[in-house]
Amino acid sequence: QVQLVESGGGLVQPGGSLRLSCAASGFTLNYYAIGWFRQAPGKEREGVSCISTSDLSTYYADSVKGRFTISRDNAKNTVYLLMNSLKPEDSALYYCATTRYYSSSYCDPRLYDYWGQGTQVTVSS
Repeated sequence: QVQLVESGGGLVQPGGSLRLSCAASGFTLNYYAIGWFRQAPGKEREGVSCISTSDLSTYYADSVKGRFTISRDNAKNTVYLLMNSLKPEDSALYYCATTRYYSSSYCDPRLYDYWGQGTQVTVSS
């Protein structure tokens, strides 16, 4: 079973940067995709950025495209989300998750079955 632990969240000023980390442990060989999701108060959970294991294709939400970058360090079994040019609307609880299920829509949170505890990102001046 997969265990995911997020870190790196915090308070940052608009225009600043944060790097989130997701450390994966357990049986991680079977997941099809891994990604970052966020949920702000009163809003639905949305896919921010995901990467598939089969072809390493990536997905970015339109709202973060060009500002966020997802990457993996296989040696450390860790996935990162580099967030640049942060905006107040990026404030949310950010989750790392994995899915065992194949889908062309691989950043749909409904497909994901293993979740971390979340790390808070607050962008405010």
